[in-house]
Amino acid sequence: MQPKRLPTQCGLASYTKSAHLRNPSFHPSLRIHRLPIRRSQLSRAIQRGMNEDDAVLALHLVPNLGPMRIRRLISHFGSALACVQTAPEVLRTVPGIQTACAYGIGQVIRDGVWEKELERLHSLGGWILTHTDPRYPRALSHIPNAPILIEVLGNILEEDQHAIGIVGSRECSFYGINCARTFGADLANARWTVVSGLARGIDTAAHRGALAAKGRTIAVLGSGLGKIYPSENRDLAEKIACHGAVLSEFPVDYPPSPQTFPYRNRIVAGLGRGILVVEAGLKSGALITANLALDYGRQIFSIPGPIDKATSRGTNQLIQDGAKLATCAEDILDELEYLLPPALGLSKATDKQNDPSLTAAETCILRTLAGGELDIESLVEHTKLSVADLSSALLCLELQHRIKVLPGGWYRIL
Repeated sequence: MQPKRLPTQCGLASYTKSAHLRNPSFHPSLRIHRLPIRRSQLSRAIQRGMNEDDAVLALHLVPNLGPMRIRRLISHFGSALACVQTAPEVLRTVPGIQTACAYGIGQVIRDGVWEKELERLHSLGGWILTHTDPRYPRALSHIPNAPILIEVLGNILEEDQHAIGIVGSRECSFYGINCARTFGADLANARWTVVSGLARGIDTAAHRGALAAKGRTIAVLGSGLGKIYPSENRDLAEKIACHGAVLSEFPVDYPPSPQTFPYRNRIVAGLGRGILVVEAGLKSGALITANLALDYGRQIFSIPGPIDKATSRGTNQLIQDGAKLATCAEDILDELEYLLPPALGLSKATDKQNDPSLTAAETCILRTLAGGELDIESLVEHTKLSVADLSSALLCLELQHRIKVLPGGWYRIL
């Protein structure tokens, strides 16, 4: 059963129904002048090496154009390159394209705004991912008003199609941080890419958990890639870029603000096949992400918390409204297992067994558990290890989040 939407006090309605979210203005300070745009100026942009992706970037940087209008223009003219070569008077004939937007396209080309943006992005080691790129996440492409372009640090892999979002409050308890770190590690061990927003608190713990498990994680920013927020997470962002990706819909040097985070939230909700809310109050932005994920048809999971703690009222309310209660990663994996390719579990087990950092005893145990759950007596019989050596190796594997102890003294591989 999918949960009911939370009350509008969470602030979602004011975001999702607003023209601001539908038609973002990434350069509100860029003043549009209705100066004549000569066709020769546009032709020179093409001669300077502008390709289709560059043209998409140029459209993306026009104030108030937004993904919906850009898609409308591309559909009308056939390509982004054709759009940027079209005179403003013709652009204005497309329904929904205002005069300021039509002239803004030519101005972005004439002033070289797109070239400066690309140069700055490349200086950081970043690249652009457009909506037509095969690497563009399929799950994200299906949400309403999906980003037309994302700026990326790191790499997007095919395995990132199997992602789950972990969100929660910035103001969280040790319990919440521990849960986020544990779930992040366990899900990463199970070959799910952990998606979160790089915010303080729960987001940071989830990213760190996935990295500790040597898994993949994706951070979605509410600012440009050159304005990592919060600043204390710059080192974390660098690590994530090496073991996943840092994404932003905003220009490189766009600063964070209360208006930018709903854009980030919708991407976190869209990338994940499900959303886990770890710890959140009734007015937490994490509930906005959960409601967006619900709108996108994603599974919602929630970790219960103490009933007398304000930081757990939102998560407890989600459970009351129908979210699946999650007390361990298996609760999520059991629900989403049907989304994984059949060979993935075997691949995971094989990778764990071949890890050169494992001892001979640990490798032997993992190979034995690859066939299914076993109790301690069965493990002694199959591995031929002494009880002392077996117990020591099991403890090490458990601390590495490679195996899980089940009720009754049974063990299973993660």
